[in-house]
Amino acid sequence: MQPRISMVSLGVKDLQRATEFYQQGLGLPRLKPYKDSISFFDLNGSWLGLYPWDLLAEDAGVSAAGEGYRGVALAHNLHSKAEVDALMQQAVAAGATMVKAPQDVFWGGYSGYFADPDGHLWELAYNPFAWVGPED
Repeated sequence: MQPRISMVSLGVKDLQRATEFYQQGLGLPRLKPYKDSISFFDLNGSWLGLYPWDLLAEDAGVSAAGEGYRGVALAHNLHSKAEVDALMQQAVAAGATMVKAPQDVFWGGYSGYFADPDGHLWELAYNPFAWVGPED
């Protein structure tokens, strides 16, 4: 049986800007492009796909007018508080908007939130109790 790969697809207003943000702002490795209308990034067992906002809405058969909080936050887990702080600074420098500065949180970890250039909410987190991610 072939392994299954999950993919998160984000609708973006400017594909080039979004692609640059995810390469520079989060340092994600971009997969080899095969079309000019989509970008893929390897997330260690899953993929992130960036596709023009209106075309993704059309493909799903929904309105492209989605605004405000969408009930979804993506998360990027790191190995230390210092890595959370550094990646937040890198993301903001590349065009993210800090939503919540990294801080100690109620569950005993450390996290902060930013919105990418298209308003997608991301949490950067350090969990001192368990590693959430692939084995290194």
